[in-house]
Parts: sequence; structure tokens; C-alpha cells
Amino acid sequence: MTKTNLCGMFVEEIVAATSSCGLEKYRGRQLAEWIYQRQAADFEAMTNIPKAKRELLAANFSVGIVTLQAEQAAADGSTSKFLLALNDGLAVETVLMRHRYGNSVCVSTQVGCGMGCVFCASTINGVVRNLTGGEILAQVLYADKVLSQNNEKVDSVVIMGSGEPLANYDNVLKFIRLCHEEYCLGMSYRSFTLSTAGLVSGIDRLAAEGLPITLAISLHATNNTERSLLMPINEKYPMEQVMAAANRYATTTGRRVTYEYTLIAGINDTDRHARELISLLRNRLANVNLIPINPVPKQGLHRPDKASINRFVETLKRGGVNATVRREMGTDIRAACGQLRHKVLNEVDNT
Repeated sequence: MTKTNLCGMFVEEIVAATSSCGLEKYRGRQLAEWIYQRQAADFEAMTNIPKAKRELLAANFSVGIVTLQAEQAAADGSTSKFLLALNDGLAVETVLMRHRYGNSVCVSTQVGCGMGCVFCASTINGVVRNLTGGEILAQVLYADKVLSQNNEKVDSVVIMGSGEPLANYDNVLKFIRLCHEEYCLGMSYRSFTLSTAGLVSGIDRLAAEGLPITLAISLHATNNTERSLLMPINEKYPMEQVMAAANRYATTTGRRVTYEYTLIAGINDTDRHARELISLLRNRLANVNLIPINPVPKQGLHRPDKASINRFVETLKRGGVNATVRREMGTDIRAACGQLRHKVLNEVDNT
């Protein structure tokens, strides 16, 4: 018999699911707190629920979603990357980043990715399936459990791991709303950043939710011709449409949009690109997050040297565009999306 997993359910859903076992309604909150706040590995640990009912729950339900398959840690201790195995044997990557101002976790929303961006390892094997809200949440809970060993917690979530979040819209929104519930993690909506390759309909739908989530647009080029070469999704949603949707999002939510720009040597890091980016973003409610590429050997793309990076960011600043270079975290462990999963898949294929 396939057991129903309670992780990823709102209290009301837990109550509805467990009513067949004769559980009182108030037990739903107890279960939620055990699963999300205490991260109980099984029902036996839930000592404020009578033993007979715990046994009945164990016979019909489960709470575990992920187990650690592989781990890498940066030499400076700032970044940990986990390959987490799901209940069906597939695996996703989660990255824990320790900043001076708090701890952030980068979660995946799909197994693999179907966007086809040439600079990203997530897309090498395509998209396998969407993650459920519970599977996305389980990544945060795992990181939170790691941090709890030092009396720390996850402070913010970036939804920019493997997969396109807006292609898995309903599950991603359920995950965000559940994290916000005080019986779960009680996180502010302002603690979330969602990154998209530019799915216009999804951006507009997210704006209509009325949640103060930070939107990040994966831009990576300054014109349609070059962006289509890097990001095939640009053929469906060209830059004019993406930028218009970003403007609508900023107007509707009052939130500054972040534009992500991966710097690739000889591809999009010249003075011309900097000037075109200035023309594109000047006078917008926007930040530019410059990301020197973590090289993906199979694609043959290379990282610009430090002088080129500095020249690019200084040109943007002189042009009136607010730009920062993403802090280097996890380069030595290939912390970019999909790299650990791709490495493990290759090792399995070669055995």
C-alpha cells in the first residue's frame, strides 16, 4: 500500500487526510509542528499523540521525503551542497549558503530543467518532472536541520536551483505559502526570491498574488539575437515581452526587480554589452546581479578574468545602473545548478 505523505500539507489538509484514522482535529496542528518545526523522522517520535494513534498513522501515512545522497562543502565553510534523494529514487540539489547577515538556502523546483540554457548544467539531461510543494519544502527543512546543530536557522530562500519555478507554478506557490505559516517556518514573504528565465504569463500571475516576493529575471544578454543563443526560451518570450512583464511586476508589487546576468568570457562581457545593458535598464526599478560563470566543462564556456569583471561592473555604475557582483560562494565545489547531480549521474552511468 502506498502511504500518503503528510509533509507539504497545510494543517487543514492534514486534518482532512487523518480524519479516517479517528484523529481529533486539533491533532492536525500537533502533526504539523512535529513535521515542520521539530522535523520528526517518524510518528514514533510524536510523544504527545497516543501510541495507538501513532501506530495507526504509521500504517497509513509517512513524513519523510528526502535522504542525503551526496554532499560537498566549500573549503571556507561558507557553502554546502546537498544532493537529496527523493522517495522515487530521483535526486535534486540544494545549496546552503552562510552569509554574515544570515543563512540562505537555494532550492530546486524540478528534477532537471527544460529551459535549455547553454550555460547551465541543470538542463543537460532535460526535465524529468516537477517537484511537489512538499519536496521543495523538504529541502529547506533539511538545511534547517543542518543549521540547528549550531543553533542557527534558515533566514531566506532563493528559488533558483534546478528547474524553472514558474513552469511548476502551483507547487512553488504552495511551498512559499506553507513556509509562511507560523506552524511551519513562519517566514516572511520578503524572505523569498524567485528566479525565472522569463515566463511572461507566470510573472503576471505571480504579480497578481499580491505577495512581496523578490522577482529575479535571468537576462544574461542585451539583445534578442544573443539571448536566444544562450536561452532558447527567448524565442517564445522575447526580451521586450519579458521586460514589460518585469515592469508590471515592479509597478504592482512595489518591489525592485533583480536582473541576473551571467558573465561569460567573450560571449557577453564586452564594453558593448555593458553599454547595451545600461540602455536597457536605466531608469528602471532594478538591480543587476552579475554572476561570473561557474564553468560547465561540457559547454566549453569560460569565466572572464577579474579585470574584465571589474571593468564591466564599473561601466554599469557610471551609466547609472545599480550593479553588484555576486559574492563568490562554492566555486571550488561547483555549486552552480545541476553540477553535482550531473557528476553523480555520470558516475552511475560509467559503473
